Amino acid sequence: MPTVVIGSARDIVEHCGVPRFLFSDFPLGNPCGHPWDHAMQAETLRLAAGLLETATAPRTTLRSPFGWKPEDPDWRDRYNRIRPEDRARLLAIGDERRRRRGQAPRT
Repeated sequence: MPTVVIGSARDIVEHCGVPRFLFSDFPLGNPCGHPWDHAMQAETLRLAAGLLETATAPRTTLRSPFGWKPEDPDWRDRYNRIRPEDRARLLAIGDERRRRRGQAPRT
């Protein structure tokens, strides 16, 4: 079955060796475009479907022409950043989640 992966973690997806990959340089969780931007999301799906027709070799990657929000050019600097003052609170949240799932707390 022909497949196309639409994703944001280019290094990981290409390492896995998927047959066709539409790369979106967006924060994880947003590979099809900005939230609520139906036109961008529809165009992203059109690009992915077109990649099924145009890919000439295995492990083909196409980069989406879209960029993340122009009003937020520094999103990469903040993405997944944990500030020292947040560390204890986030560790406590993780410990509580593990406790609820019956898993051992971190050591």
